[in-house]
Amino acid sequence: MNWYVEVLKKYAVFEGRARRKEYWMFALVNFIVSAVLALLSFGTLEAIYGLAVFVPSMAVSVRRLHDVNRSGWWLLIGLIPVVGILVLIYFCIQDSTAGTNAYGLNPKSDVEYAEYEVIDE
Repeated sequence: MNWYVEVLKKYAVFEGRARRKEYWMFALVNFIVSAVLALLSFGTLEAIYGLAVFVPSMAVSVRRLHDVNRSGWWLLIGLIPVVGILVLIYFCIQDSTAGTNAYGLNPKSDVEYAEYEVIDE
């Protein structure tokens, strides 16, 4: 649930990079919430929810593309039926570009370094 909340906190942040875990955990929770709302409200609440998370969904998608060293404009390929969606899924399941790319530092390395405390002896 933390990953979902983090994406919502970065509501309209289209810069930087997003890890696979951040993207896919948001997608999973988003799917579950949408499905439950659609069942409970016959689509009305689900439509309102969909509008509320549209911008964060686009933002995390752009950041995910940045993480694999692609421009956010690649989202437009999703408009091509079937093939476009498959290409976007392929991009989103790829591992992060190692090190720093044109869109910033690798978010994996930031987390890895934060997990280890440096002890001076």
